Amino acid sequence: MSEATSSLQIRGKRLSRLAAVTIGAFVAFAAGHAAAEHAGLSGGGGPSVDPAIEPYVNHNGLQGKLSIAGSDTMRPLITKLAAQFSSLHPGAQVAVEGTGSSAAIREFLLGLSYQRRGDKVQSKGTAGSNTVELLASSRQLTEAESKGFESNYGYRPLEVPIAMDAVAVYVNKDNPLQRLTLAEVDAIFGKDHKRGLGPITNWSQIGLSDSALAKQPVHLYGRDKRSGTREFFKHIALKDGELVDDVVEQPGSASEIIAIAQDPLGVGYAGAGFDISAVRQVPIAAQSEGPALLPSVETVTSGTYPLSRSLYLYVKKSPKDKLDPVVEEFLAFVNSRQGQETVARANFYPLTSTQIAKNRQELGLAKGAMVTLPPADLQVAEQLAR
Repeated sequence: MSEATSSLQIRGKRLSRLAAVTIGAFVAFAAGHAAAEHAGLSGGGGPSVDPAIEPYVNHNGLQGKLSIAGSDTMRPLITKLAAQFSSLHPGAQVAVEGTGSSAAIREFLLGLSYQRRGDKVQSKGTAGSNTVELLASSRQLTEAESKGFESNYGYRPLEVPIAMDAVAVYVNKDNPLQRLTLAEVDAIFGKDHKRGLGPITNWSQIGLSDSALAKQPVHLYGRDKRSGTREFFKHIALKDGELVDDVVEQPGSASEIIAIAQDPLGVGYAGAGFDISAVRQVPIAAQSEGPALLPSVETVTSGTYPLSRSLYLYVKKSPKDKLDPVVEEFLAFVNSRQGQETVARANFYPLTSTQIAKNRQELGLAKGAMVTLPPADLQVAEQLAR
């Protein structure tokens, strides 16, 4: 049997295992993710919101609709923000599309929406329900993409960071791997080896020579080409190199994490918020001699974790025009204390008051739009945001 045939058979078996994932596994993942979110962020040990960020003030009577297309990684966050905003503004309906950052960028640049006709939000109010007003992206737009938007609209989109996040490298919970360097990550996942190491294909090459995994092959998992996480990982970890062909790519982070949980030889990359008990995040070192770090409030917000990133909303805002009322109010909510508390509860890292102030200035939001509420009213507002 040829080596190529053997490799195809192994890959086929791995794909068959993925196809056999049961509904029960998805339910278990959802329950585990929710439990991890609650345990990690609802208690005293989770990210705290900068107390200098002022609370949101509800302007009653808002009517209209808003479509947000974007990142699969960001979808839990955007869905929470949209639901809480809609609870404050029943007349303002928000549709969220989790098509993946790269696919959503195309929608945004061209002013399209992939929603099926029957899925459209139905409401009176703002125009543009058939277009994407806001793009949720887990990576920055490239210069070419920004220029493409400009050629279509006559101006560049406004970039608004709304949260911090990180990409983590995951292995099965029983894998004893203690650390990886960025060079080793590149050698495992990269085809071009731009960080100087040769290809790593088995576990003995990365410190597990005394383990039962020593002579076993490394099974690679990742996100598909629609994903902004994939592009970010290639840009930072692989220094814009290409991924090896052996990566089994998944349409969503949840399915990727489940695959690693079921494969003792699996390793993959996904957003840090998808950590569950069946997998384990591997500490990453920027340099071979440096400390290996896990993503945390401190390491992500300080930028010391090598795969830290910002999450963005991109806004169609002409310098000559005002924001649509629903878009403006949604962005005001996101850039408020309640909005950033939602960021923390969704298992992401909130922004500082300095970044929030910068966002509001660039969006042209009035300084007086957020005022301090009396304690009783503030408590009610915070309960509504939960």
